[in-house]
Parts: sequence; C-alpha cells; structure tokens
Amino acid sequence: TAAADVPAESPVFEGHFPGFPLLPGVLMIEAMAQTSGWLILGLNKLTAMPFLVGTNSAKMRDFVPPSTALEVTAHLIGDGSGYAVTKAFITRQGKKVAEAEIKFAVKTFPDPKFAKMIREWGERLEFPFEKLEAA
Repeated sequence: TAAADVPAESPVFEGHFPGFPLLPGVLMIEAMAQTSGWLILGLNKLTAMPFLVGTNSAKMRDFVPPSTALEVTAHLIGDGSGYAVTKAFITRQGKKVAEAEIKFAVKTFPDPKFAKMIREWGERLEFPFEKLEAA
C-alpha cells in the first residue's frame, strides 16, 4: 500500500479539463503500476526488475479532483515464467475510485549499478527494506 497525494496544482490539469480539473485516468493506472512494481521488487528482494507490459480490466470508478489524498494498494495474483500479475486499486476515504489488473515482465537487472540506483530510490521513498531483510 502506498499513499498518493494529488497536488493542488499541476500542468496535467490544464488540459484535463479546463475549468474542471481532474486527475487523468492514465495517471491513476501509473500509480497502480508503480505500487505494483514496488511490491514485486520487495517480494523478489531486489533481485529482478518488473517492467510494465500491460493492463487488463482497468476501471475508473470516480473523478479525482486536485488536493485529494489517495491510497494505492496492490496484491500479487500471479508469478512465474518471467511474468508477474497484480490486482491493484485506488481508494479515497475508503471508497474505490480505480482498479486494474497489471502485468509485468520480470527481468534480471541488466547492471548492478541499476539495482543500486533502484534501492537508493526506494530509500528516498521510505520503502520498508528492513521488512524484506527480516523475511
């Protein structure tokens, strides 16, 4: 689960929609994919990188205006043969606003420097690495 705060102002609202700003659905899918990706990284203990390859059954269930606090949750529903599949959803005050099934190709890191960079990024995001290392 990850927290996502929709900013009060952003260039994405300029065209989506003038006079009635809303978070674009593609950014909701991105938030679910990012949360799912970190879940996969955590479950494989940073041994392989998930790469988004597709979504199924994506549904935007409600509008999301600026200055909205969201919670993004992902669950692993399939893993094997170099692929992982998650079911993810976004809620606002406990009400579901979006959901999708997300598929990833899971590949060995092409370079140890890349894995190091992902770990550093995760530390900045306060990813709970200590839980991984204890498991």
